Amino acid sequence: MQKFQRTELLLGSSYIKIASQTRVILFGIGGVGSWCAEALVRGGIGHLTIVDSDVVSETNINRQLLATTKTVGEAKTKVLKERLLEINPDVNIIALQEVYSNDTYESFELNSYDYIIDAIDSLTNKVHLIQQATKTDATFFSSMGAALKTDTSKIKVAEFWKVYGCPLASALRGKIRKSGGVSKKFQCVFSDEIFENKGDNIIVDKSEDNKSWDAKKVKINGTVSYMPAMFGMTLAGLVIQSIIAKTNL
Repeated sequence: MQKFQRTELLLGSSYIKIASQTRVILFGIGGVGSWCAEALVRGGIGHLTIVDSDVVSETNINRQLLATTKTVGEAKTKVLKERLLEINPDVNIIALQEVYSNDTYESFELNSYDYIIDAIDSLTNKVHLIQQATKTDATFFSSMGAALKTDTSKIKVAEFWKVYGCPLASALRGKIRKSGGVSKKFQCVFSDEIFENKGDNIIVDKSEDNKSWDAKKVKINGTVSYMPAMFGMTLAGLVIQSIIAKTNL
């Protein structure tokens, strides 16, 4: 296919074949997940399930791929699926406008995927997903917090227990230790930068779309356009690099 000609030139026909057969499920298609999804499809992934319960809000426009003035109010999964199929009509996209939680997790059949990607914000659901995903044979990657970040040079990848300088990772580790740990190691995208909010007004928004990972906070942390995208692209890169490694076995 000509659309993947440059990819095949770089990575070879074996990569194209494996990528087209690879099954990925992505939880959360906001600032991080939306860009990750597009990079995966442009990278030749043939089967992608996207999971998110939210609709597009005006406050998403500064950072989310699918958010425009025309898509406000529409389901994020619907908008993103349409865009991804415009990129590659042959890709199998399953769009689920649902919440991942302790009550729903069995319906996602995590064991049926090659890769599981976590880009969700809810601390409780994130902990649960991490613990369930690491019980599967799938390769699992997770995004830590992309808010309060401006310096792209500080974006890093590390094994979960070696992530440093990230309040979200610290909170997750505390909860995971108390609830049984994880079943295997996994890689995370993170930054140790802490950039304080400089706005004069504290925005209080209790909508599902804008919940902080720390449910006790009422202040929403600021984000800049490119940082969540960089996190998402890095997650996609981890999947693609993993497939590249398989072609060399």
